[in-house]
This record gives sequence, structure tokens and C-alpha cells, in this order.
Amino acid sequence: MKAVVVHGANDLRIDDRPEPVAGPGEVVLDVEWGGICGSDLSYWRHGASGTAALKSPLVLGHEVAGRIAKLGAGVEHLHVGQPVTVHPAELVGDGIMPERLRGRTNLYPQIRYFGSAAFDPHTDGGFSEQKLAKASQVRPLPDGVDTLRGALAEPLAVAMHAVSRAGSLRGRDVLVNGAGPIGSLVTAAAKFAGARTVTATDISDASLRIAKAMGADEVINVSDNPLPSDVELVFEATGIPAVLGGVLRATARGGTLVQVGNLPGAPAASALGDLVTREITWIGSYRFVDEITDALQAMKDGLDVSPVITHKFGIDDAQKAMQTAADPAAGSSKVMLRLS
Repeated sequence: MKAVVVHGANDLRIDDRPEPVAGPGEVVLDVEWGGICGSDLSYWRHGASGTAALKSPLVLGHEVAGRIAKLGAGVEHLHVGQPVTVHPAELVGDGIMPERLRGRTNLYPQIRYFGSAAFDPHTDGGFSEQKLAKASQVRPLPDGVDTLRGALAEPLAVAMHAVSRAGSLRGRDVLVNGAGPIGSLVTAAAKFAGARTVTATDISDASLRIAKAMGADEVINVSDNPLPSDVELVFEATGIPAVLGGVLRATARGGTLVQVGNLPGAPAASALGDLVTREITWIGSYRFVDEITDALQAMKDGLDVSPVITHKFGIDDAQKAMQTAADPAAGSSKVMLRLS
């Protein structure tokens, strides 16, 4: 079968891999769609994502959906041909967590994640014609949600988890700094959660148009306009340390800032004084627990994520797809791969 494999920095190949075989409690998927994420781009461009560096070739992709092709022994609640997506996280070990972290499985210290080099051997992702998964990781798509949108359940879950970290949004005014794919999905998730208004900011007019289509009440290009001021609830979705000073200043005194954009693991200059003097609550948001199930239900209930999809490529054009996703001039948001 064909698979999109990164062998090192700037070395992406379409390799032939053996077709997977379902063991007990496992399923094989015919993967139909996959969404390119920032971590996929990082492995391709740098041979690493955060502190996880490639030691061997890695199949990319953790945002995938398709149909069940084969069932392993003991799998009874799924059926061949069923459209599904996959929760890409698998806890390593006994899964026992401290009482204070009960239920917060995204914070478990050792997690294998599709398309990740954090462990050696690496955990191959789903950018392949077929993918093996544990039945417990499979999430059936509800009626009315096709596999193209089903592949967006994972990033939408990231956005919904970030929104949940802020508590109830009903009737609140929200600022989302950064209108890339995650920022635009946070915008949609915030409106779905009952936010009164959502303002999205970015330096790209193309990204802001997508945020508008995803439900933003107002969009601001901050390359030539200031950030809003005194916003009670802010989501920071760029992960760029240099912008943190301005974002903290935009947050109202006593307000809340949810950090959903991944910050670098290395030292970086940031102006953080307002965190103290304005008594801002700064909350981290990391991946998700099982909000992927909530994301599917939200799509069934009418949350339309399709505006975030800007480009589609076949598996043989994966290199072009990655280049498009990485090029700011391409005007891309979520770039999708048709895998089989």
C-alpha cells in the first residue's frame, strides 16, 4: 500500500508499505481523507516536531477518517464499511493517574500518538491507504458527517478542549488571536459554545476571510491595526512568543488567556509583565481528552467546519500538498489529502 513517509528534513516519499493485519481488538481502515497539521510540516521541514526528532522513517498524519475494511477477533460494536475517524492517542502503561488529574488523560506522561516520533520505535500515522487501529480508538461518524469532514474531528476536538478550559462561554465576548486552522476552529467552537461575539485577528486577509466564514463577528488584520483592548476572554492560537506581550495587554484586567497555540520548547523572548500587573489567568490547553466525540456530535448538530478546507490533493501529490500548507502566500488553511 502507499504511505506518505518522512525520512528526514526535506525528505518526503511515497513508500510502499505492507498492508496491515487486524489482530484481536483491532481494525483495519481504508483511510479516505487526512488533514495536514503543523506537526506534519515540522517533521517534513526540520526532521523534528518540538523535542521529538526522527530516528527512522515515519508515516505522517493524525487527522484521518475512512471506512472499516477488516475486523479483528472480538470486535463486535463495529462493522465493515462503517465510516469512522480515530482518536490518535494511546496511553502507554497502566493508565493510572493522580487523583488531581482524574479524567485528564491528555496529561498522562506517556502517550503514543499517530504520526509521532516521541517514542522509538516511532508511532506511524494515518497518511496511508490503510491504517491499523485499536477498536477502542475508533469513533463512528454520525449520519450526515462524511469522511472529509470526519477527518477534521481531531483538530476540532483540540479547539473544543481549549474552549472547555475557559468554562462557560455563554454570553461572553471572545478574542481569538491567530486565524490559522486551529484559530478558525476555535472561533467556530466558541460560537457553538454560546459566545456572544468572537473577534478574530491575524496578519493574513485570506485567513481572516476563513475565520469570518467560520463564525467570527469581526476580523482585524493586526499588521496595520491594533489588537482590541480589555477583552475578558482571549484565546492565543499562534504560539508565537513575540506576540504574547500584545495579547496579554489586550486581555482585560482580571481576565483569562487560554494558550492553545503550541509555544516553543526552547527559550524565547516575550514581554510578560502584564500577566502579573493585570492579574491575568493564563491557562494552557493541550490536545484533548475525548472531545473528538463531542466534535462529531457538534458537526451532526450543525457546526459547519467545511470553510476551513481550502485545498485537496491526492496521495501521490503529498509533496505539493505539504508545500501548499507551508506557504503563507498560498492562502491555505486546512490542506486535505485524499488517501484512498
